[in-house]
Amino acid sequence: MTIEMLAPAAALALWSMIMLVWMAGTRLPALAKLDMPPEKTRGGRGSDLDGVLLDETQWKAHNYNHLMEQPTAFYAVVIVLALVGGSQLDLILAWSYVGLRVAHSIWQAMINTIPVRLTLFLISSLILTAMAARALLATI
Repeated sequence: MTIEMLAPAAALALWSMIMLVWMAGTRLPALAKLDMPPEKTRGGRGSDLDGVLLDETQWKAHNYNHLMEQPTAFYAVVIVLALVGGSQLDLILAWSYVGLRVAHSIWQAMINTIPVRLTLFLISSLILTAMAARALLATI
């Protein structure tokens, strides 16, 4: 089970690009409506738009940032598991992680209540921890 183990990583990478398009599709029109003078649009970071754009607009950007954080460890673990020939359980765990991250993205981008978002994050983190432990055990 080598190539199949890479599919969840590819799916999460694609989902990250979908979130990028969603973020741009909501943020760019919102910025255009602000009609800011050119000198105010130079430099800065996306987080500087917190409090400038509606929270609901920024939620997509926050989630996109989250997809660039913890999932980087997921990609590394998936590659290790693919190289050592991960099991069916590893594949199930990987797809579960991806499903929970997609659910987390949708929740954060649309509703964003903390208890549900935190629960999705904690469960996905526990799955990733189990995957990392299994990858370590498979390599020592």
